[in-house]
Amino acid sequence: MVLPPFQELVDAHWRDVARLAYVLAGPADAEDCTQRAWEQALAAYPSLRHAGNLRGWLMTITARAATDGHRTRARRAVPVGELPEASRPVGAGAPAEPGAGDGLDPRLRAGLAGLPQRQRVAVVLRYVADLDHAGIAAALGTTPTATRRLVSDGLAGLRAWLNHDVPEGGTDG
Repeated sequence: MVLPPFQELVDAHWRDVARLAYVLAGPADAEDCTQRAWEQALAAYPSLRHAGNLRGWLMTITARAATDGHRTRARRAVPVGELPEASRPVGAGAPAEPGAGDGLDPRLRAGLAGLPQRQRVAVVLRYVADLDHAGIAAALGTTPTATRRLVSDGLAGLRAWLNHDVPEGGTDG
């Protein structure tokens, strides 16, 4: 199978790449993640030997770009205007980001954010990017069996979080 021109690849899959970047990197970093993914895809495109599963290849690049972005942010110091109170954890009571652009329920987005990174990426690749376990394994550098476990554990974590989450509006406790 012959590779299509790169622009045809972009035209066919830009929404999928942007949506996955939005879900994995978050609204604030989605555009940067998308840009990095397309730059990496363009750089690697000439060396591809076949056109099999180009969508999966792009989803893998996007997931890795999001992971790289998280690692970069984790190493960067973040200036703050005032120190948080010692009586509450950093970020407690902070409003969740709306995330309206990806169609995810804000509670689901918050639940995903609470998962370990590899589980979160595996769940998003499976249910947002619609990759099979072999595609997820390629993206994460693991085996399909291990990705089944990551997805399963991630879903279990989401279920537990959603079942024990305080309803919107909170409590007076």
